[in-house]
Amino acid sequence: MLLHKLITHNFTFEVGETIPQLEIVYHTSNREYQPGDRVVWLCHALTANSDPLDWWPEMVGENCWVNPDKDFLVCVNIFGSAYGTTGPRDFKSRDSRISNQTGYLDFPRFTVRDTARLFTLVREHLGIERVDLLVGSSIGGFHALEWAIMEGDVIERAAFIATAPRVSPWLTAWMEVQRMALEADPTFREAQSLEGGRKGLETARAISLISYRSFDGYNLTQYETDDDCLFAKRAASYERYQGQKLVKRGFDAYSYYYLLNCVDSQNVGRLRGGVEAALTQIKAKSIVIAITSDGLFPPSESRDWAEYIPYAKYYEIESRFGHDGFLLETEQITKILSEMM
Repeated sequence: MLLHKLITHNFTFEVGETIPQLEIVYHTSNREYQPGDRVVWLCHALTANSDPLDWWPEMVGENCWVNPDKDFLVCVNIFGSAYGTTGPRDFKSRDSRISNQTGYLDFPRFTVRDTARLFTLVREHLGIERVDLLVGSSIGGFHALEWAIMEGDVIERAAFIATAPRVSPWLTAWMEVQRMALEADPTFREAQSLEGGRKGLETARAISLISYRSFDGYNLTQYETDDDCLFAKRAASYERYQGQKLVKRGFDAYSYYYLLNCVDSQNVGRLRGGVEAALTQIKAKSIVIAITSDGLFPPSESRDWAEYIPYAKYYEIESRFGHDGFLLETEQITKILSEMM
């Protein structure tokens, strides 16, 4: 996969604020786009990056469902990611001695719709007039749904996996408890460097992992094997490890905080007459995939809104791993997507 940077100027966010320069980072197949290429556009999840070989290796690669050597693959780094596209980490640290200095927390609040606009900027820059398949999972599904509405005449097929057209109260509650963890770290508000809020970030990430998995998932992977153990520790160790792992991956608390806020902006029906009216605007041949044990986007919710997309097909995949099933149940997902193409 090739890494690219696209620079544009005077980008105005949905909240009304403007930044003078915006750098968009994205990956494509290892060649230039040629008219006639089958274009597959992937939308990454919350803390992933724009290189799907890194986070979806069972789905993308040689001899996989998407082969970057045969398909022209595009994935754009979203607003708030710590891996390239302009975001909070690009604003200077706070200094109380300089009253007008910008800080990480002064970056404009961005929405899912703002990120979808980045996709259009990249598409137009590459000269792509048709996207053969758009795929988004989890928060990537937020962006895919929004873009499928915005670019109805461009996108031929779309797959929305473990996602929703509007944030639920349940999901907002999970976002808020993670924000509370970040805000409880005194170094977060000080914002002196990107190391600020690291302990809060570790805690927030550990909280998120609980929401991504399920009761059965934890029992399968973190069950105590010692029948005589005095205090359970495997799950506790796993939680600490996952929190530290995100920090070691180069993520910072400020990018994560903004991403949590962005999740709460998901509402495809905003200024479009409501969710149902917005989803009826999708022209792409679509499928919606839910995961049986997903506590964040339960099948009962997915079945309801899938009916609003004209001629969409609805699928459920079996998994004991909760929301993370979209990363782990690749064989089932591959089968469904292969039938679609």
